[in-house]
Amino acid sequence: MVKQISPQIRVTWIDKIAEIPQAEWDRLAQPLKTPFFEWDWLHNLEASGCAVARAGWQPCHLTLWRDKQLIAAAPLYVKGHSYGEFVFDHQWADLAYRLGIEYYPKLLGMSPFTPAVGYRFLIADGEDEDELTELMVAAIDHFCDRHNISGCNFLYVDPEWRSRLEGHDFSSWLHHNSIWQNQGFRTFDDYLGMFNSNQRRNIKRERKALSKSGLEMKMHAGDDIPHSLLLLMYDFYSHHCDRFGWWGSKYLTKDFFEKLYHNYRHRVLLAAAYREGDDRHPVGMSFCITKGDGLYGRYWAVFPNTTACILTLAITLPLSGRSLRASKCLTPVRAGVTKSVAAFPPPPS
Repeated sequence: MVKQISPQIRVTWIDKIAEIPQAEWDRLAQPLKTPFFEWDWLHNLEASGCAVARAGWQPCHLTLWRDKQLIAAAPLYVKGHSYGEFVFDHQWADLAYRLGIEYYPKLLGMSPFTPAVGYRFLIADGEDEDELTELMVAAIDHFCDRHNISGCNFLYVDPEWRSRLEGHDFSSWLHHNSIWQNQGFRTFDDYLGMFNSNQRRNIKRERKALSKSGLEMKMHAGDDIPHSLLLLMYDFYSHHCDRFGWWGSKYLTKDFFEKLYHNYRHRVLLAAAYREGDDRHPVGMSFCITKGDGLYGRYWAVFPNTTACILTLAITLPLSGRSLRASKCLTPVRAGVTKSVAAFPPPPS
């Protein structure tokens, strides 16, 4: 679907990111701090069957072109439910129902299944961001009106971008998102200094318990990640989600992890726990994504009877050594109860 806005700019809605040249998209996405809007990540979600219409995530990406050059884009999805967003807007849906308003379908801007702050329109350097933002908001309004869509929500937006949206009559709905900030820590002992004495003692006790348990912790990053290990991470992820049944939030497929190995492992960091003498069969793993000085904890899981390594896998190992010195922030996208233990302040987002 193409709408002509001006002789210079063409607005196009695209239902598969594969139809957009990767180089054009990444020219806009790679300068962002977040890794979750890069072409490979979004394409892997679509191509693996995770973010597709049958799963309730119909890709509907807004793009602006000048001749054959992509100058702006917004990753968007038409949704018939609110699953996979980790923002619970069911009260809004219930209110709409009581008022006789169809809440679904809705248009949503976020990286699917990824509650990590950083969403914004992707706009090429040198372009007039105010002008293009106005064009994109108008295009979104027109699209929603034409297709009887209740509205458009942007989740986990870049805080610096939020004020720009508010200038276009969007209302903010603030939530809390746990983010660890490096306060100048150079060593793990520096990091422990922010805890009280009881917390420090508990963390040190767990790390000592690991040495007595016969478990060995290792980090695997980028090209050093074996193919089998990334696929095993899916098995851990799947098993962990299945424990919670319907509420397990198992949205990613094994094919998604397969594709990560082939085109995205340069951004993957795995922490694994091995029994002494066996460095081939982990008993627990955590799955992180890195970009620049940011570290995003996606998932962690352990086999039964190895819960002693949960905190180390999910938090302290990814933040130890070189990772701590290189990281300014860690976002525990799915870290559960470990967030409060590891001193993650919950700033509004």
